[in-house]
Amino acid sequence: MDTTTYGQLAVFHTIAREQSISAAARKLGVTVPSVSKSLRLLEQKTGVPLFARTTRKISLTETGLALLSGTESAMAELDLALEEVLNSGGAPSGPVRITLPRFAWQLILQPLLAEFYGTYPDIQLEVSVNDGSVSLVEEGFDLGIRFGNAVSEGMVAREIFPPFRLGLYASEEYLARNGMPAAPDELVKHRLITYRFGTSKRISKLFLQDNGVTISPDMDNAMICNDIDVIRDAVSEGIGIGRLFEPLRDKMSGYEHLKPVLKNFWPTFPAVYLYYLPRSQRAKRVRATIDFIVERLNAKKG
Repeated sequence: MDTTTYGQLAVFHTIAREQSISAAARKLGVTVPSVSKSLRLLEQKTGVPLFARTTRKISLTETGLALLSGTESAMAELDLALEEVLNSGGAPSGPVRITLPRFAWQLILQPLLAEFYGTYPDIQLEVSVNDGSVSLVEEGFDLGIRFGNAVSEGMVAREIFPPFRLGLYASEEYLARNGMPAAPDELVKHRLITYRFGTSKRISKLFLQDNGVTISPDMDNAMICNDIDVIRDAVSEGIGIGRLFEPLRDKMSGYEHLKPVLKNFWPTFPAVYLYYLPRSQRAKRVRATIDFIVERLNAKKG
């Protein structure tokens, strides 16, 4: 593979990730015409279109998908090998892309941010908050943070936060009006502020644990939203009963009027993991980020 083909493939992979020629140009720091020319030359070389284009979007053709899949690993290895040589000396630098759900941003990454940048000012974090499943390979991320049961096979996974509970909370005002439920079957008299997943559009069903048995009490929905901060604020306003992760609730200031409801029935979620492809840790910038997060969170556990 000559250097021209390598450059064209690099552009092709960026277009595939960004799903836009103009976005790929911004990502690469070059002009839109140069990206378009590179893609055109690669398509001339392969003899077939690699993208299907409309006025609204660009998507991979079957041949484009095959080329992306067939060259992804090789391109990643080449990029890493070059980076290892270029960054063999000096402080870690460059971009590190992280995908994580909102609770992990608030509970895990955000509290470490100032110290991280004080330690590694030349690393540029790109943080993507997404509560759905995200493929590190397909989306071009270096690291992910998810519950352990959501980490796909083939990843290196490091536990960074222990299991914790998903609690039910209500405001003092709400409980004064409606009373405190004493058992799960009394929830039928109350209304739930619930969550809709952004990717699947599925509404999160209420689950509780009763002596090791999972139960799902019936509750009417007072409000549906796709953001845990909105749930917190709606609970605070006395709209209904809502769910918040216990450690997040514990670190909130100004929400002391939110009271736990049926605490003995709260379900426990699995431990949270930092995960990545085995080859990713070869990049100094990624390795430094991994070590920093793991070491700081392990120190907090201790």
